[in-house]
Amino acid sequence: MRDVVDGILDSWRGQLPEIAGIELELSKRAGRLHTLLSNATTAQLSRFGLTKAEYDVLAVLRASGEPFRLRPTDLAARLLLSSGGTSNVLRRLTTEGLITREADPSDARSTWVQLTKHGVDTAEAAVLASTEAQRALLKDVPPKTARAAADVLRDLLLALGDRP
Repeated sequence: MRDVVDGILDSWRGQLPEIAGIELELSKRAGRLHTLLSNATTAQLSRFGLTKAEYDVLAVLRASGEPFRLRPTDLAARLLLSSGGTSNVLRRLTTEGLITREADPSDARSTWVQLTKHGVDTAEAAVLASTEAQRALLKDVPPKTARAAADVLRDLLLALGDRP
């Protein structure tokens, strides 16, 4: 069976065959997988009135555990957002009552971002809806195949030096 990426590779083989190697294949397949999973999540976000960036901030804060708070610089680093982009998202989430921003009493230059009760509830509901949408997308993938793919991707990322 062929997938969308096979067609892309065929096109490049006819134009610049030297770039139609494993590098392009991995890049395109990883990108396709990311797009399909992200689209499943994004389709759920309108129910919560959230953008993808807002959802990501809420999810990272919820995953941080009690008291569901982080510094803006830590959020930006985990989300790969610029400080300006992070500030805009935090401003919107504050306006919606999903987070609070407080000065750090031990460092006047720093602040904390924390989920409100409404933010915790929204984050949990959105993450659960996203997970269910992704689960539905993957329903026809045998569990052994999904597990093998995840393990191979981890091995690949570790070989590339991607460590915490």
